[in-house]
Amino acid sequence: MTKFLYQIFYATVLLLAMTSAVIPKNMVYENNWAYLADTVMGGVSQGTANFSDGAIRLTGQVSTKNNGGFIQVRTRIDPSEAKGKKGIKIKVKGNGDIYYLHIRNASARLPWHYYTANFETKDKWEEVIIPFEAFEKSATLMPKRLKTDTIKTIGLVAYGKDHSADVSIAKLEFY
Repeated sequence: MTKFLYQIFYATVLLLAMTSAVIPKNMVYENNWAYLADTVMGGVSQGTANFSDGAIRLTGQVSTKNNGGFIQVRTRIDPSEAKGKKGIKIKVKGNGDIYYLHIRNASARLPWHYYTANFETKDKWEEVIIPFEAFEKSATLMPKRLKTDTIKTIGLVAYGKDHSADVSIAKLEFY
């Protein structure tokens, strides 16, 4: 009987280990998010970020006046989460505009250093897959390739032009 119980225990542990490795962690629910705008550098963009219908929603007015031009919501990432992964998968909807994911890692030493990739939104939920190779550096002094094992934060950003922002992410995970 003891051998039988041990086999059941071992099979259960193995199944749990395999299941947890297969199911990616949804970072929308797991992490804390912080709102940030260009007002930190004299810009005049305004917005808000809150949880609505099981998603983080970023809304506001992006303005390029006073050298501004962004609003964002950002979350900290455990660098080990991205180890061995190929990219980021998001479930997103918005107002049809283009938005960005900004990744800051150990190479992003100054506030304007990040790796960026854009995506277009629709008024219905859709899954968007962005491979790490699609992220481009924002500054010449940064390494060309994003080092995924040093990721610190991921930001959802409305950026670069005067417009009304409205974008929601219900799922954010590494794949």
